[in-house]
Amino acid sequence: MNVALETVEWVRADGLIEYPSAVATMEERVAAIRAGTTPELVWLVEHPPLYTGGTSAKSEDLLTANRFPVFETGRGGQYTYHGPGQRVAYVMMDLKQRDGDIRRYVRDLEQLLIDTAGDFGVTAERREGRVGVWVARSDGREDKIGALGVRVRRGVTYHGIALNVNPQLEHFSGIVPCGVREHGVTSLADLGVSTTMDDVDTAMQRNFERIFGVSTVG
Repeated sequence: MNVALETVEWVRADGLIEYPSAVATMEERVAAIRAGTTPELVWLVEHPPLYTGGTSAKSEDLLTANRFPVFETGRGGQYTYHGPGQRVAYVMMDLKQRDGDIRRYVRDLEQLLIDTAGDFGVTAERREGRVGVWVARSDGREDKIGALGVRVRRGVTYHGIALNVNPQLEHFSGIVPCGVREHGVTSLADLGVSTTMDDVDTAMQRNFERIFGVSTVG
């Protein structure tokens, strides 16, 4: 591996970041990474309440279109919610300079969600045919705790993952999250975990370094 790729910049945004601004920032950074003028980046953000529709979004899954702003986006997946209390990690990495395996990359992001939830005593799991990571409840339900949506431009990834730390879960009721009607959503707080976003960020950073085999700075 190129020595320059062994370190990834790790940045936490202050305040709530508007979605169009986030996309513009990612696209600018992706171009710079592709040009080799700036390092890869994991950008941690929180958004104001909003819905985004991925490339597979279905209009019937947007249940209350006027509740929050709705943004069509080029990432994979269907409708999802972003809002305060949810840790969004936008990951910008040059896969062409690595192994180029997008499936492995997606699986690694899933593992990042699984291991970070696990650090707080929550067992999150993959489910065949469902995107994201899921928690089995004692009554037999399965609720989603982590979402994933990725886009790749000329070999460089962007968009990323979202972990529900302590968002307003009722806000998810305006959509069918990721097109899955028979299951709900949960969060660390909903599962009885009392923690801070700082603690979640620390765990996520540690797990990211281990899973991707890099150091992070910033």
